[in-house]
Amino acid sequence: MLADYHMHTTLCRHAHGTPEEYAAAAVRRGLAEICFTDHVPLDDQKFGPTMLRSEFPVYQEMIARCRATAGLPVLFGIEADFWPEQEFMDLFREWLPAQPFDVVLGSVHAIRGWVYTNGGADLEKWKTVDVAAAWQEYFDLVGQMADTGLFDIVTHLDAPKHSGYWPPAAQIPEIVQPALDRIAAAGMGIELNTSGLIRPCKEIYPSLPILVMARERGIPISFGSDSHGPADLGRYFDQALKLAKAAGYTHCLRMRGRKKQLVPLPHDFAVA
Repeated sequence: MLADYHMHTTLCRHAHGTPEEYAAAAVRRGLAEICFTDHVPLDDQKFGPTMLRSEFPVYQEMIARCRATAGLPVLFGIEADFWPEQEFMDLFREWLPAQPFDVVLGSVHAIRGWVYTNGGADLEKWKTVDVAAAWQEYFDLVGQMADTGLFDIVTHLDAPKHSGYWPPAAQIPEIVQPALDRIAAAGMGIELNTSGLIRPCKEIYPSLPILVMARERGIPISFGSDSHGPADLGRYFDQALKLAKAAGYTHCLRMRGRKKQLVPLPHDFAVA
């Protein structure tokens, strides 16, 4: 049985469904457990909508209420964007370790204020930038994020491919390897995020070659649907499991109180 460690609630302002509906969907689909990972609460919304800091107690109460009635383990987590600005780092160093999280996902959604997965002008920018340089800058930020020691699992590792822009294949290893080395040194995991299959890139994050490099470094994996509604839960996990095995993985992560444990991968997975 697989666990889904990436899902959002209505507090992020771009998702729908109650935690109880997520839990019911997880039981129907045969998941082992789930973890809610809404975006870290910030009063500054310049990088996109999320819950406000005053709403964080509401988030805690929602998950606690769901946990009390769910038919499977329900974990409490957060997806924390990494920004190198000092104001954010000061906040995260104080706030993240003080919360009772089971899982802290680390994400890089912006490169110097450019939210590279957005549409509109942000999408158009891909047509004018040096794609390899943009990927390099993104993976440098991922490495910086790993160096902080504040996060457990890197989300959608090769996210810059979201809109269908890749550097030449021969350049990808030299761009990605330093970040993977820093992730391994930090004892972090990475997720197999299946939401890439519904994006223009039409590919799970990360790709098989990157996943092989991660496995060679002993970086453990988790599975995440990046659900923004109950219908998305466990989406394409059958394909993600095949990808993990193709990369040579035999185990995946389970988390409790930010402590990691490895469990064997199931033989197969069928989404009900």
